[in-house]
Amino acid sequence: MTIEFEVEGQKFTALNGGPQFKFTESISFVVNCGTQEEVDYFWDKLTADGGQESQCGWLKDKFGLSWQIVPTVLIDMLHDKDSRKSEHVMQAMLQMQKIDIKKLKAAYAGK
Repeated sequence: MTIEFEVEGQKFTALNGGPQFKFTESISFVVNCGTQEEVDYFWDKLTADGGQESQCGWLKDKFGLSWQIVPTVLIDMLHDKDSRKSEHVMQAMLQMQKIDIKKLKAAYAGK
């Protein structure tokens, strides 16, 4: 009923709790990305073959597992002490499906 596996050095344990436990968005993974190329790579791979795009960097893969693909610069901008800048970034992100770093930086700069 359990399996242990490792991905990129991170160990995971999965449990088959039976049919009374449904698979929901409460189980999800976050992928932190340093570049737009990484964001695009993971987004494209995880939405392939029946995956579904959602809002704010969220998606579901072909198995229904939820993922959020997050450029690390987004976190930095959202934590800026200038609340006006972080609010502009938040508003820009809320309009996106896949996160676009160039657009986030433009919002951060007030453009």
